[in-house]
Amino acid sequence: MALVLQLRSVSGLRGKGDRIAKAAFRGLSFYTRVMENCEDEARFDETFRWPVATNIDGNEILEIQVFNYSKVFTNRLIGTFRMVLQKVVAEGQLEVTDTLIDDNNSAIQTSISIEIRYQALDGTVGTWNDKEFLETPSVHSEGDGRYSLETDSLLSGHRHGSDVSPGKSNQQSMERSFRRAGKGVFSAMKLGKTRPSKDEHRKQDDPAVLETEDLDRKAMRYGAGLEPDTVSLASVTAVTTNVSNKRSKPDIRMEPSAGRPMDYQVSVTIIEARQLVGLNMDPVVCVEVGEEKKYTSMKESTNCPYYNEYFVFDFHVPPDVMFDKIIKLSVIHSKNLLRSGTLVGSFKMDVGTVYTQPEHQFYHKWAILSDPEDLTAGLKGYLKCDIAVVGKGDNIKTPHKANETDEDDIEGNLLLPDGVPAERQWARFYIKIYRAEGLPRMNTSIMANVKKALIGENKDLVDPYVQVAFAGQKGKTSIQKSSYEPLWNEQIIFTEMFPPLCKRIKIQIRDSDKVNDVAIGTHFIDLRKISNEGDKGFLPTFGPAWVNMYGSTRNYTLMDEHQELNEGLGEGVSFRARLLLGLAVEILDTTNPEINSSTEVQVEQATAVADNCSGKMEEFFLFGAFLEATMIDRKIGDKPINFEVTIGNYGNQVDGCSKPLLRRKKEGGDGDEEESELLQNSSEDEGGEDGELVSVSSSQPMKPLVTDRNYFHLPYLEKKPCIYIRSWWQDQRRRLYNANIMDKIADKLEEGLNDVQEMIKTEKPHPERRLRGVLEELSSGCLRFLTLADKDQHHSSRTRLDRERLKSCMRELENMAQQATALRSQVKRNTMKDKLKLVQNFLQKLRFLADEPQHTIPDVFIWMMSNNKRIAYARIPSKDILYSIVDEEMGKDCAKVKTVFLKLPGKRGFGPAGWTVQAKMEIYLWLGLNKQRKDFLSGLPCGFEEKKIPRGQNLPSFPPISLLYTKKQVFQLRAHMYQARSLFAADSSGLSDPFARVFFISQSQCTEVLNETLCPTWDQLLVFDNVELYGEAHEMRDDPPIIVIEIYDQDTVGKADFMGRTFAKPVVKMSDEQYCPPRFPPQLEYYQIYRGNATAGDLLAAFELLQIGPGGKSDLPPIDGPTDMDRGPILPVPLGIRPVLSRYRVEILFWGLRDLKRVNLAQVDRPRVDIECAGKGVQSALIQNYKKNPNFSTLVKWFEVDLPENELLHPPLNIRVVDCRAFGRYTLVGSHTVSSLRKFIYRPPDRKAQHWNMAGEIVVNMEPEVPIKKMDTMVKLEANSDAVVKVDVTEEEKEKKKKKKKGGGGGGGGEEVEEEEPDESMLDWWSKYFASIETMKEQLRQQEAAVAEAEEKEEMEIGEGSKAQVKNKDKDKSKAPKDDKKKKQQPVPELPEKKNKQKIDELKVFNKELEAEFDNFEDWLHTFNLLRGKIGDNDDNATEEERIVGRFKGSMCVYKVPLPDDVTKEAGYDPTFGMFQGIPSNDPINVLVRVYIVRATDLHPADINGKADPYIAIKLGKTDIKDKENYISKQLNPVFGKSFDIEATFPMESMLTVAVYDWDLVGTDDLIGETKIDLENRFYSKHRATCGVSQTYSIHGYNTWRDPMKPSQILSKLCKEGKVDGPHFGPGGRVKVANRVFTGPTEIEDENGQKKPTDEHLALAVLRHWEDIPRAGCRLVPEHVETRPLLNPDKPGIEQGRLEMWVDMFPMDMPAPGPAIDISPRKPKKYELRVIVWNTDEVILEDDDYFTGEKSSDIFVRGWLKGQQEDKQDTDVHYHSLTGEGNFNWRYIFPFDYLMAEEKIVISKKESMFSWDETEYKIPARLTLQVWDADHFSADDFLGAIELDLNRFPRGAKTSKQCSLEMVTNEAELPMISIFKQKRVKGWWPFVARDENDELEITGKVEAELHLLTAEEAEKSPAGLARNEPDPLEKPNRPDTSFIWFLNPLKSIKYLICTRYKWLIIKIVLALLLLIMVALFLYSMPGYMVKKLLGA
Repeated sequence: MALVLQLRSVSGLRGKGDRIAKAAFRGLSFYTRVMENCEDEARFDETFRWPVATNIDGNEILEIQVFNYSKVFTNRLIGTFRMVLQKVVAEGQLEVTDTLIDDNNSAIQTSISIEIRYQALDGTVGTWNDKEFLETPSVHSEGDGRYSLETDSLLSGHRHGSDVSPGKSNQQSMERSFRRAGKGVFSAMKLGKTRPSKDEHRKQDDPAVLETEDLDRKAMRYGAGLEPDTVSLASVTAVTTNVSNKRSKPDIRMEPSAGRPMDYQVSVTIIEARQLVGLNMDPVVCVEVGEEKKYTSMKESTNCPYYNEYFVFDFHVPPDVMFDKIIKLSVIHSKNLLRSGTLVGSFKMDVGTVYTQPEHQFYHKWAILSDPEDLTAGLKGYLKCDIAVVGKGDNIKTPHKANETDEDDIEGNLLLPDGVPAERQWARFYIKIYRAEGLPRMNTSIMANVKKALIGENKDLVDPYVQVAFAGQKGKTSIQKSSYEPLWNEQIIFTEMFPPLCKRIKIQIRDSDKVNDVAIGTHFIDLRKISNEGDKGFLPTFGPAWVNMYGSTRNYTLMDEHQELNEGLGEGVSFRARLLLGLAVEILDTTNPEINSSTEVQVEQATAVADNCSGKMEEFFLFGAFLEATMIDRKIGDKPINFEVTIGNYGNQVDGCSKPLLRRKKEGGDGDEEESELLQNSSEDEGGEDGELVSVSSSQPMKPLVTDRNYFHLPYLEKKPCIYIRSWWQDQRRRLYNANIMDKIADKLEEGLNDVQEMIKTEKPHPERRLRGVLEELSSGCLRFLTLADKDQHHSSRTRLDRERLKSCMRELENMAQQATALRSQVKRNTMKDKLKLVQNFLQKLRFLADEPQHTIPDVFIWMMSNNKRIAYARIPSKDILYSIVDEEMGKDCAKVKTVFLKLPGKRGFGPAGWTVQAKMEIYLWLGLNKQRKDFLSGLPCGFEEKKIPRGQNLPSFPPISLLYTKKQVFQLRAHMYQARSLFAADSSGLSDPFARVFFISQSQCTEVLNETLCPTWDQLLVFDNVELYGEAHEMRDDPPIIVIEIYDQDTVGKADFMGRTFAKPVVKMSDEQYCPPRFPPQLEYYQIYRGNATAGDLLAAFELLQIGPGGKSDLPPIDGPTDMDRGPILPVPLGIRPVLSRYRVEILFWGLRDLKRVNLAQVDRPRVDIECAGKGVQSALIQNYKKNPNFSTLVKWFEVDLPENELLHPPLNIRVVDCRAFGRYTLVGSHTVSSLRKFIYRPPDRKAQHWNMAGEIVVNMEPEVPIKKMDTMVKLEANSDAVVKVDVTEEEKEKKKKKKKGGGGGGGGEEVEEEEPDESMLDWWSKYFASIETMKEQLRQQEAAVAEAEEKEEMEIGEGSKAQVKNKDKDKSKAPKDDKKKKQQPVPELPEKKNKQKIDELKVFNKELEAEFDNFEDWLHTFNLLRGKIGDNDDNATEEERIVGRFKGSMCVYKVPLPDDVTKEAGYDPTFGMFQGIPSNDPINVLVRVYIVRATDLHPADINGKADPYIAIKLGKTDIKDKENYISKQLNPVFGKSFDIEATFPMESMLTVAVYDWDLVGTDDLIGETKIDLENRFYSKHRATCGVSQTYSIHGYNTWRDPMKPSQILSKLCKEGKVDGPHFGPGGRVKVANRVFTGPTEIEDENGQKKPTDEHLALAVLRHWEDIPRAGCRLVPEHVETRPLLNPDKPGIEQGRLEMWVDMFPMDMPAPGPAIDISPRKPKKYELRVIVWNTDEVILEDDDYFTGEKSSDIFVRGWLKGQQEDKQDTDVHYHSLTGEGNFNWRYIFPFDYLMAEEKIVISKKESMFSWDETEYKIPARLTLQVWDADHFSADDFLGAIELDLNRFPRGAKTSKQCSLEMVTNEAELPMISIFKQKRVKGWWPFVARDENDELEITGKVEAELHLLTAEEAEKSPAGLARNEPDPLEKPNRPDTSFIWFLNPLKSIKYLICTRYKWLIIKIVLALLLLIMVALFLYSMPGYMVKKLLGA
């Protein structure tokens, strides 16, 4: 199956240089390592292997190119060798020596010598001839200081000859070897980057914890570094010297993460509903999450209710349970206390869908309502809502979206995830349940035994049925009584919208029981994995296929402690059953009348499927060998232990219930007879009476021996026990093979990405080259998948899903290969980060594709048993150990030694119990078809003899029951334990007493215990002598066993606490190798320590394993004895390994201590700070009285210390605070560890770079520009450039222009101040605020647009690949201004149509805390949290917050000694302050703090009614303000608009707490949330956060300058402090600061309009550009409003709302500031809206006349201003309109309060009769007019309605004819008007309603006039209601027909007779006459006849 090339050498080279060769075949290339400084000949001696899936054609070509290698430039080609493979194909083996040819195809003197071998692909596993392996050189030296640059490309599989003993030749040894280049250590272990043991991201039955894990995984730390390859050589592979083909990577993270409950909060805001179907309804919205329901209030008679109500649901459940909960929104019509109401429509979606949205939320989206009872009905309306799901630590950013108008576009903002079509159809989901097998028994056997004794019947002890749950509905099959192999053949049918917004179907086998039913096993089907939504996609389909269910162990107990596992929570620990099921989806055609329109779940019979539909039964063979069992927990160490391996129920001797399975095995046996003949030795000679090989599934019990105090081990020594199991399964290996290929591609990719991340982290050169290599490997891997996966397309038992998945995987991978190739060309240094993100997405996608939904072979479980009790287990996915002839398809652990850690089952494994290892095993596993089992021992370490059971003695293929190793090697292990950092705190002091325990094979040793530290530097060498390893020597070199290092905390009493664990691989030196560079001495490396799933620090260490040769230990490198005597007999780490040190000085700035909590109930009174780093340190001065002044008297101290040259190895610095008590006692208060000194290292500035500061002047120009464009282009100032910076025009000039331009209305959006505002006096602070919010939204919109545009470009580039380079340049340009904009806060370009809007000064609205924007104000003063107390057992629950006991303020500076002179020689250098020059004094200072609270948003409801009554509480030091009387009733978005003045003394009072409380009439008020602000850091910051700098300077009006210091004074102060030359004000509006010149206006207007000269504008211009000033410059805080999240300590990490506010601070020793700005909320303005209803027309006729059946209507019009149904007004009735025309001349008058800025009407009313106070509501201004038909006796009939939004509604039509439905449906294109601008409008508007088909139809037209007046105008010109005085309207002219019959009967009779029924009456009269005549004739006829006859 492979083409193997051995490249021997290249000779006849010219000159001297580095050479490299590249071999290419079928588009896959390998590179050799670089041969350095070779002259004439380069001896490569390397072997490459191309696995082939299709036979090689005789005319394919192999190409080898030889280059001169260059580290810097591209490699230069020396020559090429091409060879047609015809002869190789024919003969199978060939040796060639030939000359190379150059570019011109002419031969050159250089010649090449190679050997090629080829084995054809004929399906057999032929034996390789032994000779081939012997020729490869047996030891491949690791190169000399270089990295072997092999492209261990995904498919390489080449290996550098590892020798295999003759006779045990195995194909495996050609298996891909990961020879790791370079000196890294096994990084996968090193930084634990292997995934949590979640079988490529989850076990099949593990509930999919959505994709969050992928996200977590990205955030993990990544593998070790490596040197660059050439330009993009693929892999310098992972980073490890050697992980070989014989060992798999172990898994470092132990604890199961699934199944542990977490906090979640689902918040739903119901805003409004539109277009509800139904007439005149009273809608209520019901919000249901899981089982909980909440209702909104009821709105009366409206089809578009506005609610704006907020609901919060809190949960504490495991993630899977959470994400499967259904959110259901339903609208109910007329629900009240007595009746439940009727459902209008509902919408449902699962929580997981919301959680996977960006920011975990849908914001302002419209849900489509549909009626589940009526599938044909179509849509029932829209509901606008926000839904957010917050887990712990997620923060939800409320998007400031564009203004309201965009959201009225319903179709564009539907509540659906991306990619789901708006028109969803109904579909039927058929879940077919066929049969199950292998069920466990679920009843006690007592009754059964009694029955058996009495009646003799033997029953299966389980009564199973299947329950399926999907989208909030459940269905179940019938119960099959007493059956371990139940047969159902039923289908459960769900009807649901398609695509469904619920991701998973839950299928559960349950046991029916009289008392309660329990789950036997659960399986989840993820719909995303069984369907594909692309245009070539497919509907969900599944099976028929078996799914395996896992759960608790099978032994039946009444109280199963692991029952949760059977419910699908957590990782199953045992096989429970398998179920054959299928799934199909059919989209319904709702137009079809026959359709059953109910959505109830139905159950019906399904046709049975053929037995072989799920694959042909094959016999599988599982072999396992236990090579080592160590680290056995001491609790179980006293009894004999054995191990049991099971696959399904096979091998399970304790509680497998295999009775029915035996039958199947026998049945299967007959059919398999002919196959077993295929075994090389026919089944007769396998021994056994029946020719059967009996499985041996467990090892012999053995008594463990003691390793050390915590662990035991089993003394396997040279005798390794084996197990083997035969089992029968359907042969669906192809599924697993495809998954394996993709997994391997993904593993490779992940490894590469980890390399890249690590290179970036450790700042190695050229990470981009490595990324290119990764992409190259990815694309070749993907292409390789296409050739392999396509092989057996036409397999009978492939299901539809198999075919479709294969197609879609092939499409995806092909696509990925193209994208990777395109991306590769775009990876440059600067685009690195973005591209890395894209590649991360590839990884996620690959993992997703590789997860196979249709199971085949169940997973393998290994159980450790102690006297027949199951103790601990490991679960190994069967696909990982599945054998295949093709390399890539083979499981990643098949035929490899895997290190497995056993863990406790279920909940027992949570918390500390889950951190400890129950046992560590080295186990070898092989699973494959029985007929392929020839090679099952191939991957074992060589050098053993097989021991078989007697009857299998001389059968070669019979599996051994144990292996006896004859060869053993003796080694010495040296563990150089240097230091650890960032360990967990294990003691209550917040520190630990750590020591490390190193385990290797069955030995363990400890380092010394270091007391009270989290960063121990042990500097200790541990030597393990006489370590015996079994197997061949050369294998040991490549495959040493792993070393486990555990960190413990020593306690004086009790046993040591576990603090974390990590793994390492030693560097191995064989006895025949030299101890010399590059491999020795080994380098110290960082290893990530884990505790459970949490990272718990890093270990810096190195490990070497040295073979003890024949000469004994004397040959080993010597160990220096202990250097310092005081450490006793402890060996230090030797010199070559420990880091090189140099002298550093550490200066510490001691500022003060804050917020120290009590220690052991005693107050801290005299604290001191001790600083320690690398054994040296310094102590601060003692604070004499912490209460009086918590600052230190001596500010700067320093100490000198030796630190490593390599900054990455710098030890952490420890800060400890102790309290000095009486009698010389000290108690530790708290400590802090600065893990990286990096940001404190001072690097002397480069002299050369300094000169530009002083270069010529740079003019910064400020001339006025056209005011339309508000964008300011900022130019970064380069050296000596004459850059001109434009700054916004001064306001005055703009004002003047504005005044000229005042005029016609403009389109502006809502929140701007309207044009009618005549002058400055109208503007207030809120005008400024709303204008700024607009600006911020505009900015966000532009950023989004820019990002979207960049992404589009990205997509295009990836698509076009070749053209990419050109585009890249534009893209970078387009990004630049955007970033700039973020840096400076400037207004954003306004949209042109707003140009005649008045210019308002703006402030900066930050949608986050100010700290986030200004780096926590730690520009020179840092805050270090002091921690105390141990870190909790539960990683989730102990947040750092709870451990904080205070804060240390200070800073540090680290630099190499001595400093360059120029620093110390600088003017004003004060040696006592060292590097901390110019810091202010830390004496107490009095400050006036002015806190402005603007408003709060999205508060968490605190009352039962889903509202809150919030008020503000402020605390600073002793001041405690509670603004309780001014609470705001029932409001979750209160506008406070208040300012508070507080006097405070820093440093004692510097932490400001602003809290929002909920007012309660009775009981205490509840805290909603609070935010804390450290005022001190703000006060002292260079960013000057005391008082924000406004945009413009004015001395009156709404924008008055707030700071007591004028801009010019601030500027002079800044210049003086920063030692900057200036400011020099010059003539003509110029000012010079340093070498920058600013220009600007020089006049200011006072309130009387007088102009005065001033420098303030100029000074302000400099302040707003202070960051451009050289050296001293930094960004100053602008005038702003910040948005701070409110948090509640009871719900840590979950936002409870946000608060918009800002703080000003003024030192009291300065002049006092002016009064606070008035920001009290705007009072709504009183308006009166007069609506005159003149006429109606074409109103539909509703009544039939009693007498005449004539259609007519008694019309009246009702109107109200939306939301205020109490004030609805009706016209009089126009009776008996026959044409739909009505005349009214009727006036309504609606007074209302209106907030112009927010476009809302404000109403205050009591919510109910029980309410304490009125509640203020803000509702949109909408006028509703309805037309009704009046009835005397029955209820009036509703005919139609129109709703006009007073801010934007269509202009009325001039005449009734022009008035059409368009005016309602087609709002987008019509010109809109606002009554607030127009004041008076008259016209015709249509009334609309929905007909039976839900179509809008026009039901009438109304001519109306709207007239808006302010309250004052209304008083001046009053008007009467209806037609009353004053200003009465004339009576309507109504025609005669509008009479009423019972008032005027004669008139109506005359009317009826004369007009309509004249002819009818005549016809009736004639008919009556005729009738009378006939009757008379008949009556008289007999008499006449008699007379006639008798002849009378």
